[in-house]
Amino acid sequence: MLAGRRPRPYIGDVTEPDKISPDPRAPAIATARFAIGEVVRHRLFDFRGVIFDVDPVFANSEEWYQAIPEEIRPAKDQPYYHLLAENADSSYIAYVSQQNLLSDLGGEPIDHPAIAGLFEAFDHGRYQLKRERRH
Repeated sequence: MLAGRRPRPYIGDVTEPDKISPDPRAPAIATARFAIGEVVRHRLFDFRGVIFDVDPVFANSEEWYQAIPEEIRPAKDQPYYHLLAENADSSYIAYVSQQNLLSDLGGEPIDHPAIAGLFEAFDHGRYQLKRERRH
């Protein structure tokens, strides 16, 4: 600190409501339709998965986003879900927009090797997150 100068109070600037302006780039508040542990399926492609994380809006790279064909490219201002996914051939991690997910009503568990590390049990069509993974 410089001699003779007092530090400016940080809190004063932050808490004055008349000086706070919303970020014009911030997206509208989106509501997640699905929850962690819920089993879902993709609306267009033949795979299903269990949700293990949710982003309120798109949070992947622009390169990843642009690789999606424009005619099926989803909007960014919606929830995106991280899935432990499976199809007939393999298990993998998928990142899917809310508009492309549907509830999976089949009641069958997901066969993914990472499930045991995140979830405790499969009950009534959904997975229970392990206690140590909860916030």
